[in-house]
Amino acid sequence: MIKAPFLLVLLICSGRVQSQTQTPDPARPQASITLEECYGLARQNYPQIKQKELITRTREFSVDNAAKGYLPQLVFSGQATYQSQTISFPFKIPGSTLPVFSKDQYKVQAEVDQTIYDGGMIARQKELRTAEENIQLQSLEADLYALKERINQLFFGILLIREQLKQNDLQKADLQSGIDKVQASLSNGTAFRSSLDELKAELLRADQTRTELKASEKAFAKMLSLFIHQPLDENTALTTPSAITADAEIKRPELALFDYRKKTFDIQEQQLKTTTRPRISAFVQGAYSRPSLNFISNDFGFWAMGGVRFNWSLAGLYTRKNDKKLLEINRNNLDIQKETFLFNTNLQLTQQNEEGNKYQALIDQDQQIVDLRASVKTAANAQLTNGVITPHDYITQVNAESQARQSLALHQVQFLQSLYNSRTTAGH
Repeated sequence: MIKAPFLLVLLICSGRVQSQTQTPDPARPQASITLEECYGLARQNYPQIKQKELITRTREFSVDNAAKGYLPQLVFSGQATYQSQTISFPFKIPGSTLPVFSKDQYKVQAEVDQTIYDGGMIARQKELRTAEENIQLQSLEADLYALKERINQLFFGILLIREQLKQNDLQKADLQSGIDKVQASLSNGTAFRSSLDELKAELLRADQTRTELKASEKAFAKMLSLFIHQPLDENTALTTPSAITADAEIKRPELALFDYRKKTFDIQEQQLKTTTRPRISAFVQGAYSRPSLNFISNDFGFWAMGGVRFNWSLAGLYTRKNDKKLLEINRNNLDIQKETFLFNTNLQLTQQNEEGNKYQALIDQDQQIVDLRASVKTAANAQLTNGVITPHDYITQVNAESQARQSLALHQVQFLQSLYNSRTTAGH
């Protein structure tokens, strides 16, 4: 029978995989597939991988927009005003008429401003956009890396079921051998019909177990097929991974994500310095207004002006100290998150390594049990032929050997899975 942990995996994964919209491509059959190939195909076909291109394009547009701050900035403006008082002359010049200025005034203006020095603000903005892209890409890598654990569950789940099917075949062969011997004894009048029926009932029960195992194998294969976008069935061979030695060094993608996040704090600190630096730009203005630059004329006229503008705001000095403290708090908080992640990962690795040691010890014991149970079953087979034991006693010995072999197969697969789970947890 399939073990409870794998049934739990089946329930968890089935709910998640239902959201997948991809279906296997029958035009590309797989006769055999390895665990590493499943990793690559799952990553390649997982819908979330499409975000990678979108993140890169977003960064390109954002950096390009930030760089446009160096381009000339064109601004159009206009205004119409009415004022209560205008310039008036308190004297008269004989022989001349002094101008009278209208209280309604109008101006349409265009200005071109070219940045000469911005204190490094635009450069920091470009760096920040690139850093944000790296964070998003690395976060995506962490999400995609989590697929490996789910692939491990499905891949080793199928391997376990197939090992159980092999043991089921052996059990059925032993039962059939007993049926043949009792059938011969029944023909000779030295056995009872009930003894034959008991063996046949046990054979049917073994068939039921096989039906359940095949259904579970089909479900696991279907879910793995959806992940890797390849057709899988009972005829597809899964290459059993070889035993590996896990590297204790942690190389998870989350560690690079922590580093990228910390880099943004460095860039933001550089941005704080730019807020207290001066700004220098060149400008050209052109306008049509009344009055124009000729302030003693009340007529509409065109005019132009050009020059250099200097601007230095020291308002950032008021908050700079607190802003730096906030950045330092954020750095410390990130360090704590990284430390917590490493602690939990090491804790998980310790648990997985101990599980591997446990399974390795159990395998040695299982092998001894299988050898002993096989010897007892062989003796029981001969005793059944000679009528020394009943078919019920024979069934008991057959089931005992079958259970021992299933335990051995289970622990062998669990041992391999613990090794690959450790490798996945460590980031290799």
